[in-house]
Amino acid sequence: MQTRLTQLLGIEYPIIQGALQWLAKAPLAGAVSAAGGLGIVNAKSFTEPQELAAEIAAVRAITDKPFAVNISMLPEMAGGEDETKWFEVCIDEKVPVVETAGRSPKAFVEALKEAGIILMHKVPATRFGLSAQRAGVDAVTLVGHECGGHPGMDGVSTLVMIPKAADQLEVPVIAGGGIADGRGLAAALALGADGVVMGTRFLLAAETGLHPAIANRLEEATELDTTLVMDSIRNTARVLNNDTARECQDLEAQGVGLEELIAVISGRRGLKALSAGDPEGGILALGQGVGIMDEVLPVAQIMERTVAQAQEALAKLNREMG
Repeated sequence: MQTRLTQLLGIEYPIIQGALQWLAKAPLAGAVSAAGGLGIVNAKSFTEPQELAAEIAAVRAITDKPFAVNISMLPEMAGGEDETKWFEVCIDEKVPVVETAGRSPKAFVEALKEAGIILMHKVPATRFGLSAQRAGVDAVTLVGHECGGHPGMDGVSTLVMIPKAADQLEVPVIAGGGIADGRGLAAALALGADGVVMGTRFLLAAETGLHPAIANRLEEATELDTTLVMDSIRNTARVLNNDTARECQDLEAQGVGLEELIAVISGRRGLKALSAGDPEGGILALGQGVGIMDEVLPVAQIMERTVAQAQEALAKLNREMG
């Protein structure tokens, strides 16, 4: 199953693993890459550069196939850390691919290119994809309103976003949002995408190591079990509709600001809930694709099923329309 994306990245299948906060580590990333996709390690799951370097080494101990490091960058007005240290690790360790999200990666493009690193940038709208293309990225991921995590403020679905992006962008387009099986992969390719990113589906990969109590909650969830938070601070996120999400929504309805919300939306609180197996105790990014997945499977089996189902769907369309 070759596309412009597989050719660019040197992978077998046009499937990229989502950069799941706290969970996108070596066991998951290595398994996805070994199975023919592109696994991703999330840099923001670590506090020190040497921790990320060690995780990169752990991926390489699993597979010699390409993988990526995700570096999420806050908008300048939001403050936060200087992400330079994460890029320096990627360059020093000769990581094959870097995925950025958030503000423009323009300041780092030249250094990454000089190091021979492929750069993908994730955005929630075509206009931002065009800006990233002008900045020199090699591929653009566009996530629709169905996606877990941050779908942007426009409320545009993947079904509409991807054809528009495919028409306007020259670099390979990666589709995200609501894609959790092979039919979604086939649909994305039909819409003009060169590949897909699947985040929510890999939450229920055995190698992700999700606590059984949380995995059970997600196995039982439907497409109606996500909700939107942080709209009031213009950082909308689609998450599991749990006690913490509703607490956040109540505070937003009261008009509180970021300082008051931090205690609820904190990533550290989310990590504590993940570690404790408490599905109500923290914010958990979750896409509507949760409604079409119902079991924990090894990564290799998820990949095999996804590819086979996509090939079957495409073959059926060819038969029926031929």
